[in-house]
Formats: sequence, C-alpha cells, structure tokens
Amino acid sequence: MKSIALSLFLFCPFIAFGQASVAYYPFNSFLSVSTNPNKPVWFDARVQTNTLFGSLSTTLAPMINVRQTTTANYYVGASARFNALNSLADTDVLEGYALHVGVRVVPLTILPNVRVAFELSPFARSNFKSGIFYSYLGVAYQFNKRVKNQ
Repeated sequence: MKSIALSLFLFCPFIAFGQASVAYYPFNSFLSVSTNPNKPVWFDARVQTNTLFGSLSTTLAPMINVRQTTTANYYVGASARFNALNSLADTDVLEGYALHVGVRVVPLTILPNVRVAFELSPFARSNFKSGIFYSYLGVAYQFNKRVKNQ
C-alpha cells in the first residue's frame, strides 16, 4: 500500500498540487495531504497506509496557525475520523474525534520546502468511552505554485 501511495504522488504532476503539502508519518503509517499550511486556516486529510482492506480510516481536520515564523508553523485543530469499511461490519462509520497541536519546522534553510512535522493528538472514540493519546513524527513537502513570467 505504501508503494501504491508513493507511486500515485510521483506520477501526479506537481503543478496540480499548487501550494498543497504532502506529509508521511512512517511510525504511524499514514499519509497526509493538506491545503497550503502557510495560510492562517488550512485543511488536512489523512489516510492510513498500513493495510489494504483491513481499515480505511480517513481523518478530516481543519487547522489554524497560531504562530508562524520563517522556519516554523505552530498550529492547532480538531478532526473527525471515519472508516468506510465499518458500514460493512454494521458499525458506526464515525470512529471518533481528535484535537491536534503541532509544528512544522524547516530543518534546512537550503531546502525550504522540506519540513519535519511533529504533532500531539488526544483521540476519543465517537461514544467518548475510550481514547488514546497519539504523537506523530513525519516528513512533509510543501509544493509551491509556479508563477509565470509576464
């Protein structure tokens, strides 16, 4: 599944991403596609990549930048996690909710599009009877929109 996701992003034209961002969190096995995280409000969509049909957990999260510097974006957000396969098992498609507190840092100023992403995220099941505290560490790439010379 990881190779399929990587292939899709390698063969997509980079210009189609505009100012989007793609991140991969290898320890948690999920792929994230975001709108421009440099804007004050941005949107993040995440999908698990560790299984083909066992779980199709998808997280949708609006994020808000609370502080920005030239080398870091500090943000907060909330999300809902869905799993379309739960409907086949006759369970709720909505798995739960999470809060997100994170930072995306430019570790090398010579590569400003490459970012290290770190996030803390408490998650609660949709019935609020159980939860877990997640921490995410990954690598993100920020695509830039090309400006045509006039």
